[in-house]
Amino acid sequence: MAPENEIASDQGPATKRFEVGSELVDNLTVLVDGDQQLMVLNLLADLHPADNAAVIEHLPVDRARKIIRWLSPEDTAEVLAELDEEFRVNLLEDAHADEIATFIDEMDSDDAVDLLSELPEHVAEKVITSLEAPHEIKQLLTYEDDTAGGIMGTEFVAVPSSWTVAHATEEVRRKADVVEPIYSVFVTDDTGKLIGGISLKKLLLSQERVKIAEIVDSEPYSVTTDVDQEEVVRIMERYNLVSLPVIDRTGLLVGRITIDDVVDVMREEAEEDIQRMSGVSGGEEYTDSVLRVTRGRFPWLLMGMLGAGLAATVIGFFQQEVARAAILASFIPIVMATAGNAGIQSSAIAVQGIASGSIWATDLRKRFAKDLLVSVINGGVLALILGIGVVTIVGSPHAMRLALTASLTLVTVIVLATTIGGVVPLILHRIGIDPAMATGPFITTMNDIIGLLVFFLLSTLIYKP
Repeated sequence: MAPENEIASDQGPATKRFEVGSELVDNLTVLVDGDQQLMVLNLLADLHPADNAAVIEHLPVDRARKIIRWLSPEDTAEVLAELDEEFRVNLLEDAHADEIATFIDEMDSDDAVDLLSELPEHVAEKVITSLEAPHEIKQLLTYEDDTAGGIMGTEFVAVPSSWTVAHATEEVRRKADVVEPIYSVFVTDDTGKLIGGISLKKLLLSQERVKIAEIVDSEPYSVTTDVDQEEVVRIMERYNLVSLPVIDRTGLLVGRITIDDVVDVMREEAEEDIQRMSGVSGGEEYTDSVLRVTRGRFPWLLMGMLGAGLAATVIGFFQQEVARAAILASFIPIVMATAGNAGIQSSAIAVQGIASGSIWATDLRKRFAKDLLVSVINGGVLALILGIGVVTIVGSPHAMRLALTASLTLVTVIVLATTIGGVVPLILHRIGIDPAMATGPFITTMNDIIGLLVFFLLSTLIYKP
């Protein structure tokens, strides 16, 4: 039998890091309680800031605060940038404004703005007055969180087109400690307006005396500060960009967005959509307080309960039909489950397509036609299977009429649920509402009610034992 550490190694680095993290939490708890500062710092020294943040998040806040006080301002800044928002705010709750300003001065501008926006307003104002570059931070705080301006950093390398390659290369060296990582050099005119860009590789391979104007790519991809962050993700993904310049309305270069910023946005948007599709308000984290988690989940549970109440009202309205033919009640779960599943399938694909940019709001007619055809095929096959099953199992004189009722209901329900699930997200997207809101409990409840109405109306018309 292989030793335990060999098994962990075979499973890959991710599993090994998780085991090390669990062990570190236990060791750090003992060491922090014993005020063993040097040993704590030695344990954390070889870890990446993201791993340190993951370990610290698994500690009680009081112990985590101790570790933060022991770390250097540079190390603290790197760890704070990786922490969950709510945990980070709790961690800094008793910190002085000057102390927080020291950490923020060591952060990239985009991370600094994120942290400031999370602090209470009166605390943030005190912190800003203590910063080395308060004007720059104030400007970034004016942008909406979910826009290009809200996620960009102001650290970048830009050179005038009149410079030579030698001069531009020296500028890269000068800013190497401030701008990290450097993917490309942006090129501006004498007024600071963006002209184009040069990859770092092209710059290094060019002759020193060559003018930047001769080698610049004069048609760069760029976005303005007010562009939605989801559009930024689509642009960088579609054109395989690792760095994207951000300009203001006049064309002045004001910042850049790097691939690590985009990965964070992709993860946040995906988590938010998944949570909304599951009936949870977007943004829930495992470190959130009980009150916040409850507040995010309760409205959706209430909506589901009210929807179920409407479905129960539909059943009550047709209670005479159920009492006259009790066998109809056994088909209610089939109708409700099939309607919900068909709607969720269709809406999930629609939301995914909208998020990736492969489905546009103008595709409404085409999408409707495709969903209609798919639902007719699936509904027809399932209705045939159900009809055969009903005739075989029931075996009463009324089996054929019961099978016809169930089969027609199934086809109709699947067609309606698939159409609603595929089209509603597109309609919401077209009017500016997050399409993920159209999934989960919303679609399931709507289709349950429609499915039951269709079932009982058809049974009233066709099935009369």
